Amino acid sequence: MTYIKKYSLYLIFTIALVGTLVSIYFSDILGWAPCVLCWYQRIFLYPIVIISLVGILRKDPQVHAYIVPMAIIGALISLFHNFLYWGIVPESAAPCQAGVSCTAEYLKLYGFVTIPLLCLVAFVLIIILAFLNKKNYENQ
Repeated sequence: MTYIKKYSLYLIFTIALVGTLVSIYFSDILGWAPCVLCWYQRIFLYPIVIISLVGILRKDPQVHAYIVPMAIIGALISLFHNFLYWGIVPESAAPCQAGVSCTAEYLKLYGFVTIPLLCLVAFVLIIILAFLNKKNYENQ
């Protein structure tokens, strides 16, 4: 656990960078058009790459204060997106009324892992790691 705490900001950077690159690959290389909710999730994920990199370079003990709010908002959007996928929220409540449907399935690994679920997991991991990063600086 100490190892994860020590390198938590590097892990945040890696998760956000991989998420960013994969989302760009899906849309620009594979041609999978993102829905409105996917765009909102990207809006909150992409800056975390830059914020975490600056936090690493400056050794900023307060970087979690910038990352956590963005990750929480992204996670909430992603959770709502997953609720649409799972049928908990009716599709009529989706903001994706025109263009790409918010429930279009481009990817389904192992029968349940979808793009919105991957995004939710990424945001939750980023939140947990940001709090571990804060604890790491408090213990120094």
